[in-house]
Amino acid sequence: MTQIEQFAGVAGTGCPPAGAAPVIERMRDWCSRWPSGEGVAVFNTACLEVVGRVAPDLGGGGPGGREAAALLAVRCAERYLSAADTAAAGGRPPECWRPLLPCRRHPGVRPVQFALSALQAHVGHDLVLAVVDTCRTLGCDPPDLEGEFERVGDLLVLLEERIHDELMPGPDLLEIADPLTHLVSSWSLERAREAAWSAARVLWRLRGFPSLAEEFRQRTDAGAGLVGRLLLTPCR
Repeated sequence: MTQIEQFAGVAGTGCPPAGAAPVIERMRDWCSRWPSGEGVAVFNTACLEVVGRVAPDLGGGGPGGREAAALLAVRCAERYLSAADTAAAGGRPPECWRPLLPCRRHPGVRPVQFALSALQAHVGHDLVLAVVDTCRTLGCDPPDLEGEFERVGDLLVLLEERIHDELMPGPDLLEIADPLTHLVSSWSLERAREAAWSAARVLWRLRGFPSLAEEFRQRTDAGAGLVGRLLLTPCR
């Protein structure tokens, strides 16, 4: 089995999803393990809310319905949880997660930067693979999931808003935080979503060429990691 198949979970088996409950439970466990207010902890809590919003729709149906969006959100969350578990065990998570999980308490980097770097990894890498996995599970092509992709994307916007509301400095600190404001405003969730959708479509088209698919996956991971590292530029 190639790495791309390993990352796809049940890729090619047509097996129904196990459901959102295990994913929600694992994210709740991380909520209890990370200090409140820490960047990755805020991301985890917001991600938990996203999955919670779509979990009731996870009914194992086909594309074109709310259950497909729920499956896509759950598969995406599984990617993040796998990275967190791997890092906690001392292993090597995907490259896009390596800059922030082991160093999330760096004194020169603000919590909002860690949270947005996590969101970048989640969209730029995890969401790409989640689209491919969902297509394999439901037996459809990415265009069949475009509406569901947009619905999950709208929930990610809420996640981003939660991060800004909880972690960005108030107006009285804007003068001190000017470099931070510039850095945060330089990243666009909309552009990250567009890139993720394009990457998912390319990766799906490469499914008949395992070596090329794996190379493309690695490049996607590395690209997401590069942006994530830039978001973690010290601002203090």
